[in-house]
Amino acid sequence: MEGDKQQILKLFEDGDRALIAADIAELSRIFADDYMQYDEFGESRTKQDVITNLKTAATRYLSMTSTGRGIRLLSDELAIVHGSEEDDVEQDGQRFPVRYIYMDVVVKRDGRWQIVGSQLARGAGDK
Repeated sequence: MEGDKQQILKLFEDGDRALIAADIAELSRIFADDYMQYDEFGESRTKQDVITNLKTAATRYLSMTSTGRGIRLLSDELAIVHGSEEDDVEQDGQRFPVRYIYMDVVVKRDGRWQIVGSQLARGAGDK
């Protein structure tokens, strides 16, 4: 169980670095092909949507800081990761800070962990 938690923690740390670097190959490994994200506005994005936004530089992550992360293993192949983040983002030429809380669903397929779903929300007091 501790080994799985360490693998999941590394997956998320690798994901943060890959988002900042716009490392498409690494993100393709981290996000499952059936990945679905719902942002704080209720908009949905697929894995391809996220990758396309990074490829075209429509969205750039300049920095990402985890301000808390918890991992709940529900079985040998299913986990929930929840936490909070403070990011510095550039979108359509505008730079701004983003703070949010999240809950991700992570599954183990073919011996490796991948993120299959994400739900983002603004933290209390954020607009």
